[in-house]
Amino acid sequence: MVKAIRVHRAGGPEVLQWETVEVPPPEAGEIRLKHTAIGVNFFDTYMRWGVYAPAGYPFTPGMEGAGVVTAIGEGVTSCHVGQRVAYAGRPVGSYAEERIMPANRVVPVPDGISDEMAAAIMLKGMTAHMLLIDVYPVKAGQFILVHAAAGGMGILLSQWARSLGAIVIGTVSSEAKAKVAMENGVSHPIIYTSEDLVQRVKEITQGKGVSVVYDGVGKDTFMGSLDCLAPRGMLVSYGQASGSPPPFHVSELGKRGSLSLSRPALFDYIVMREDLVSRAEAVFSMVLSGALKVSVPHRYPLAEASRAHEDLEARKTTGSVVLLP
Repeated sequence: MVKAIRVHRAGGPEVLQWETVEVPPPEAGEIRLKHTAIGVNFFDTYMRWGVYAPAGYPFTPGMEGAGVVTAIGEGVTSCHVGQRVAYAGRPVGSYAEERIMPANRVVPVPDGISDEMAAAIMLKGMTAHMLLIDVYPVKAGQFILVHAAAGGMGILLSQWARSLGAIVIGTVSSEAKAKVAMENGVSHPIIYTSEDLVQRVKEITQGKGVSVVYDGVGKDTFMGSLDCLAPRGMLVSYGQASGSPPPFHVSELGKRGSLSLSRPALFDYIVMREDLVSRAEAVFSMVLSGALKVSVPHRYPLAEASRAHEDLEARKTTGSVVLLP
């Protein structure tokens, strides 16, 4: 028997319950994993609220973690007992001391990458790779806009975009977060609580607008993001931390200058194991080269996952958040 966070109904952080669960032996193609670090992502709050809930209750939330393989099922050759591995994506269930995982959904963690670092960067790092390389391939010299630039996702996006030569404009809520953003690749921070977003973007780009907006905020920023785009620009809506974007007529894209809109999800970009492995390797390579600097400023005991969610939703965190079993 092990301890895990369980959710019996949709709701706020208070529905995250610390309970005892049984972990069965791994079946064919599976491994048993003992977590050493667990990543916390805003997507976890969507699941807790019931926006993207699993098929039924109760369930264990979480889609990212790192740890050590303690047992393998029949036919598993991609990893071995005692190996350090990490994962991001489905199946959900990372908020647990131990769990069963399909062997083909975990990747080896290389030397030089700590377990906490791996748990903090797998989902966000592969998402950044998808957004900057596949969804809208960023080029040197382009102005781009990153919302929530001092958050865990925003920091990685900004660092990676800067390494590609982009000029990053980033939105933040305070002077303190503006400093964090500028230390992590943002050339032009915009404090949205006291500055007009669209006006500042136009000033910074000399009236041209940005080539792409990476928007994980949703409702509060969607229309403003469109207004910040240059003709033929793209709005990449990859999250909805403030709620679902408002109803939107597709003809508006044409009226605003032949704009395009994308709503990508990482899980569709790592369905095949080779894609999962190549993206993870790209992320780890960027970290080991120093192009991505990963810090884990917020650590919580796994039993206090509810406090981590409270702080995340209250915008009290900057950078990555991990749970420690």
